[in-house]
Amino acid sequence: MCIRDSMKIAVLAKASIDPNLVEVDSANNVITEAMPLIISLYDKNAMEEALRIKERLGGEIHVLSALTWGPIDRRESEAENVLREIIAMGADNTHLIVDEGLINGDPSITSLALARLAEKLGGFDIYLAGEASMDMLSSQLPSKFAEILGIPVISFVKKLEIEDKRVKAVRSLEDVLQTVETELPAVISVTGEINQPRYTTALQIRKAFRKPINKYSLSDLGIEAVERRVERKAIKILPVERKRVKVEGESYEEMAEKLIEALIREGVIKPGG
Repeated sequence: MCIRDSMKIAVLAKASIDPNLVEVDSANNVITEAMPLIISLYDKNAMEEALRIKERLGGEIHVLSALTWGPIDRRESEAENVLREIIAMGADNTHLIVDEGLINGDPSITSLALARLAEKLGGFDIYLAGEASMDMLSSQLPSKFAEILGIPVISFVKKLEIEDKRVKAVRSLEDVLQTVETELPAVISVTGEINQPRYTTALQIRKAFRKPINKYSLSDLGIEAVERRVERKAIKILPVERKRVKVEGESYEEMAEKLIEALIREGVIKPGG
């Protein structure tokens, strides 16, 4: 896969169900159909990084997305509206896969569809994605996507540099930072630490609604049959009972000491930590 003089950049973006507006039934099943779609927050970090790369090196940005929440007859237009937020940030082209075979699918299915879409569009020099979607948080898609395309992947990136067709990245791995390099093309998943996404103006949002969104089915991408490795039966809320620990004392100092002791017993804090 050749690297062009100016960068051809892909951003993998997802219209996620909003975890802040959870609705459940009497059996603690999450009613996903009743929850609105929003753009996954880490994907906005990916888009911001794409914009910064374009500003430094030139090129064009394509947003690749797949609708994974149903029902399609209602969610399709909702997903389009959600993607307008990414378009308003500065995407040059936007591509959305809409197919019943993707609804409630696992990351393997979504990764395959997005990889085939990337190939149909001629491939890209760099693929940027959020470290995880804000609804399912599996962090699997970037690696699966890269494996299908046969290119390197660097995950959990908090700092990114591109020079001489190579990428140098600092990975945030819980208690350690790791610096790695690879040649382009490559897939990069970014953390929320990498940047602060820019705000969009009302004018940019209005203009975004005038831009077309290119749509595809699985058959358009040469995928005739979908093998589901995971079948999602339900998404449940696990109830958590409060311990209702009451801290009492004759002074604030005494209560503070008792609170610290309780936190140490629960393993929330460590002495001297």
